[in-house]
Amino acid sequence: MNTKLKAGDRAPDFSLPSNKGTKTLAEHLGEWVVVYYYPKDATPGCTQEACDFRDLSSSAELNAQVLGISADDLDSHENFAEAHSLPFPLLSDPEHEVARRYGAYGEKKNYGKTVEGILRSTFIIDPEGLIAEAMYNVKATGHAERVAKKLETLQGGA
Repeated sequence: MNTKLKAGDRAPDFSLPSNKGTKTLAEHLGEWVVVYYYPKDATPGCTQEACDFRDLSSSAELNAQVLGISADDLDSHENFAEAHSLPFPLLSDPEHEVARRYGAYGEKKNYGKTVEGILRSTFIIDPEGLIAEAMYNVKATGHAERVAKKLETLQGGA
């Protein structure tokens, strides 16, 4: 059983390959980070979510480094990022090792069947490396905007 993270927990560090080189959480200490897990490159919901994060991060509404993580390989990530002009890294976690540490892998319903896979989840990590917000089983549509609003509140904005 995966342990769910909650606000105040230390965010598990990781080192994963991405379409922009190997990325670690530790390299982002001192800044806000949004780590979002998504099931699969180039699927409708995942494309919507990635493009929403792209639009927010390019408009400076999202004052944080975005890191997208799925089990897809680097070629798939590169094609997905290029097709949709995604400015943030897409990390590859094919064995779901990091997803399990974040509680973002487990049983879910897919077309009425119970399967194991990535659970669409997002984590806002503060500059000290602590979980500021853990969101599990989120809906892709409108999610990036909800994350941006939560970030603004956490950062002392509205």
